Amino acid sequence: MKVNRKWLLLFCGLIIVLIVDFPILTVALNSFRTTESILSSHSFLPTEPTLTNYVYISARTHFWTFLLNSMIVAFAASFLGIVLATLAGFALSRYRALILGPYNQALLVVQMFPLILAIIPLFILFRRLNMVNNFVPVILVYTVTQLPFATWMLRSYFDSIPRELDEAARIDGCTPLRGLVQIILPLALPGIVAVAIFSFLFSYNEFFISSVFLRDENRMTVPVGIQSFMQQYSTDWGSLMAAATLGMVPTLILFFFIQKYMMAGATAGAVKG
Repeated sequence: MKVNRKWLLLFCGLIIVLIVDFPILTVALNSFRTTESILSSHSFLPTEPTLTNYVYISARTHFWTFLLNSMIVAFAASFLGIVLATLAGFALSRYRALILGPYNQALLVVQMFPLILAIIPLFILFRRLNMVNNFVPVILVYTVTQLPFATWMLRSYFDSIPRELDEAARIDGCTPLRGLVQIILPLALPGIVAVAIFSFLFSYNEFFISSVFLRDENRMTVPVGIQSFMQQYSTDWGSLMAAATLGMVPTLILFFFIQKYMMAGATAGAVKG
């Protein structure tokens, strides 16, 4: 009975995975079909697979430039956000200064503020600074947007780490910053990785902010760049599917590598006796 139940749960899990991932599979399979085949066929399986779409976007479009721009923006915004959120989350968790209480509440207010209301003033500001079509405003806006959530997440994770470790580090002569880097961060690595994944995916997939600040084709990110496949009277569905499929590859590779570091972070910094 236990064996049958195990196989039943496995079968149900596979069905759920297929249902959830069906749109992604459809996009990947349709990338090997021409636009005419996609529009005329009632099956999502390609009968005559072709690499025409991939050849077209590699030779006739700036897709690889879009992908490089997305990686630069996503990694820069994620790194800057994680550094700031780690310092802020640790301070909110360990220090009860008078100014940190209102700051903690202000984070929630900022998180509730609609970003679209600030886009026009930000665009005017960066235009006067001659920074339109530049990665800097996009990275800064991404960092500020995800910083409240990242700070709250890391603060909660730091709260779960015993304060006795900080006290032991200070007794051994560590400064607060050195104790954070050498003792607390290895223990908090799973939480940092989880926040980093959220930050990277937000920056990599975001469309609205990039479309406002990045107007030059050589500066566009993937979400903005693949919009060029959708014209006013027609859409190149084959190339659009191929670009979307290639755009998903970096995130899949990231998850494969991140899993190893999450396992290592869960066992790092174990306290003996």
